[in-house]
Amino acid sequence: MKSLARFCYRRRWIVLAVWIVIFLGVNVAAQTFGSAFANSFSLPGTNSTHAESLLASGFKGKAGDIDQIVFHATSGTIASHEASIQAVIAKAAKLPDVATVVSPFVGGSLQISKDNKIAYAVVYFAKPAFKLKDSQIRAVETISATARSATLDVQFGGNAFGQLDAPKGSKGEIFGLIATAIVLILAFGSFFAMLLPLGVALFALGIASAATTLLSHGLNIAQFAPILGTLIGLGVGIDYALFMVTRSRQALKRGMTVEDSIVTALNTSGRAVLFAGFTVCVALLGMLVLRLSFLNGVAIASSLTVLITMFASLTLLPALLGFQKHHVLSRRERRALKDHGPEPAVVETGWQRWADFVSRHPRILSLVALMVIVAVAVPFFSLHLGSADQGSNPTSTTTRQAYDLLAKGFGPGFNGPLQIVGAIRNAGDQQAMVNLGQSLQGKSDVAAVAPLQMSDNGKVGVIYLVPKSSPQDTKTEDLINTIRNSYIPAATSASHTAIFVGGITAIFADFATIFLAKIPLFVGVIVLLGCLLLMVAFRSIIIPLTAAAMNLLATGASFGLVVAVFQWGWGSSLIGAGTGPVETFLPVIMIAILFGLSMDYQVFLVSRMHEEWLNTGSNQEAINRGQANTGRVISAAALIMISVFSSFAFGGQRIIAEFGIGLGGAVLMDAFILRTVLVPSLMHFFGKANWWMPKWLERVVPHVAVEATEDIDF
Repeated sequence: MKSLARFCYRRRWIVLAVWIVIFLGVNVAAQTFGSAFANSFSLPGTNSTHAESLLASGFKGKAGDIDQIVFHATSGTIASHEASIQAVIAKAAKLPDVATVVSPFVGGSLQISKDNKIAYAVVYFAKPAFKLKDSQIRAVETISATARSATLDVQFGGNAFGQLDAPKGSKGEIFGLIATAIVLILAFGSFFAMLLPLGVALFALGIASAATTLLSHGLNIAQFAPILGTLIGLGVGIDYALFMVTRSRQALKRGMTVEDSIVTALNTSGRAVLFAGFTVCVALLGMLVLRLSFLNGVAIASSLTVLITMFASLTLLPALLGFQKHHVLSRRERRALKDHGPEPAVVETGWQRWADFVSRHPRILSLVALMVIVAVAVPFFSLHLGSADQGSNPTSTTTRQAYDLLAKGFGPGFNGPLQIVGAIRNAGDQQAMVNLGQSLQGKSDVAAVAPLQMSDNGKVGVIYLVPKSSPQDTKTEDLINTIRNSYIPAATSASHTAIFVGGITAIFADFATIFLAKIPLFVGVIVLLGCLLLMVAFRSIIIPLTAAAMNLLATGASFGLVVAVFQWGWGSSLIGAGTGPVETFLPVIMIAILFGLSMDYQVFLVSRMHEEWLNTGSNQEAINRGQANTGRVISAAALIMISVFSSFAFGGQRIIAEFGIGLGGAVLMDAFILRTVLVPSLMHFFGKANWWMPKWLERVVPHVAVEATEDIDF
C-alpha cells in the first residue's frame, strides 16, 4: 500500500489523466450504445410459470403484456362517446407492436360498468412489458389520449404503461448532496477538504453508472438498478474517501509531510477501505447463490459500482490530496500547526470522554441499546412480502388513476385477475375445466368467473377469474392457494388434467414463496463469509461473532422501519408512498447491502482498535482510543449516508423509497447505537477474549493485515 500511495502522489498528473480518460471513454461508449435495462425474471418450475407457458403456446396473440385503456364519462354515458372511443382503438390496433385491442363495445357489459360511466379496452401487446421500448408503449398512449375531452377522461393501466410512469431518477438526490456537503464542511472546516470525498464519489459514480449501462447489454439488469447503484455508490464512495481524508488530515496535524501523510492514510485507512470494499462486494455477490436471474444483474452491477468507488478512493484520492497539500486543513488548523507545532496522538475530545463513559458503564449501556433496537425491530414480525400494485402509485400518475377507476367500476379484484390455464388433451380435460369454472361461481371470495375460452388449436383452455379482494391483499393469495390445493384437485380427480393458476398476482405470490424459502440459505452464506473475513483480518473468534449479531440486529431494525412506514402507513404520506406489501425481492437486496455496510463500520472501528491493541497491549485503552479516534468520522459518515439514503425516499418510486428508508434507518441505528454503544460495551465486557484465537486455528488461518502501524519507512 505504501508503494501505491507514493506512486499516486509522485505521479499524480498521470493518475488524474488516466481516470479522466476512463471517465470519458466509458461515458462516450454508454451514450453511443444506450441502455437495455429490463425488469425480466423467470421462476422455472412454478405453477404460474407453467400457466404462462401454456397460455403463450395456445394464445400466441395474447402472449405479450396485457394492459388497459380506461375511459371515464364525466358527463353523460360511455355509449355517448362510442364513436371517438372506437376511432382511437382502431388506430391503436394498427400499431406494429400491438397484437390486438379489444373494444369495450365488443366485450359487451363485461367491459362496461353497471352505471355506464366507466369502460376499458384491453390492449394485447406483441411482447412482454420488459421487452417493449418506451416509444412503443407511448405510441399507444399518444393515439388513445386524443379521445380526451371535457366530458371524457382517458387513463392507462397495466405493466407496460407503468414503465412510463416509473421515475428515471431521484428528485431528492440533490438535497442529499447538499446535506452531505454541509456535514463535510462541519466535519472538516475546510471547503477544499469537503470537495474531495464528494468529488471523488461523484466522479466514480459517473464511471460506474456508464459501466452499468454498458453491462445491461450483456446481463438482465432491472430498471431500478441504476438508481439503486447511485444510492449505494454515493453512500460508500463518500464514506471511503471520508475515512481516507480524515486519516491524512490527522497525520498532517501531527507534523508529517504531505507525502508521508498520504502514505499513512493509505497504509492504515486505505487497508480498511480495501477490505471493507471487498466485504461489501462479497455480501452483494452472495445474491448469486439464490440462482435467480432477476437478482444476478443487480448483484453484479452493484458490486461493480462499489469496486469502482473503492479503487477511486485508493488511487485518485491520494493524487488529489497531493494537489491540495496543506489546503486539506482549515485555515485555523494550518495556523495552529504553524504556531503551536504538531498536536499529540491522543487529543481530549467529546468522543474521548464518551469512550471513557462507555468503558465505565458497559452493562447498563448494552441493555439500553438492545432495548432500543428491539423496539424498532418489533414491526418486522408483521412483514408481508408481495408486490405493491398500481394502487400504491402516486395519485398524479395515470396508472393510479386507471387503477382507481377500474376498482370503482368493477371492484378491487379487477386489477389483478387470475388466469386458470389448462392443457386440453381430450374431451375429459375440457369438461374438467368447465366443471372447475362452475365450482368457482358464487364463491364468497370470487367476484366473477368468465366462461372457458379455448385456443384455436383446441389444446389450451383458460378461465379468467376476478377476485373480490385487491391484488396486494393477503386474501387474494389465500384464494390462489385454495384454487390450487382444493378446487383444482377436486375438479381433476378423474381426468388428471394439468391445470395451473397464472396472472401477475399469482406470479408475485410464487415469487414471494421462492424468496422466503431461499432467504435462510442466503443469510447463512453471507454471515459465514463475513465471519471468515473478519476472523482472518483480526485473528479473533469473538469479533466476527459479535459483528454477525450486530448485523442481524441492524437488519431487523431496518425491516421494522420499512414495515411501519410502507405497510402500516406511519408517515408514508410525507414521502408520497401508498401502503401495501413490501416488495418480494427487497429483503434479499437490502440484507446484502446492510451486511456490507455494517461490515464497513465494523472494519473501520475495530481495525483502529486492533491497531491500538497491537501498539499498547491494553484491551481497555485500545477500545477507548479506537472509539475516540473513529467516533467523529463514523458519525460524520453515518450522517452522510443517512442524508443520501433518505433523499432517495422522496423520488416518487416506491421501491427506491423502501430502500432509502430502510437503509437510512439501519445506518442511524448501526452508527449511533450499535457501533458507538453496544459494540464497545460488549468488547469491554469480553476483555482480552476479543483478541483470542485457538493456536491450532492461528496456524491455519492466513495472515492478512487490515491495519498497520503509523511508522513510515523513509
